[in-house]
Amino acid sequence: MTMQPNFNLEDLAKAIMPFGKYKGRYLINLPEHYIVWYKNKGFPKGKLGDMMGLVYELQLNGLEYLVRKLMK
Repeated sequence: MTMQPNFNLEDLAKAIMPFGKYKGRYLINLPEHYIVWYKNKGFPKGKLGDMMGLVYELQLNGLEYLVRKLMK
């Protein structure tokens, strides 16, 4: 069984970090070291964590440009 995400890439393009050192930044623009730190620590529960997990995968594979194109 495949789970469907509760968001799409357009949602991710608009998503803002709601707390912490990088509060107010778009998730896709979070520094890679910060996303990797969260990957090791554990992403937050819920939609935010799911989005951060996707940002991790996009950064890992050099695909952030797909989301950045949607920001324009």
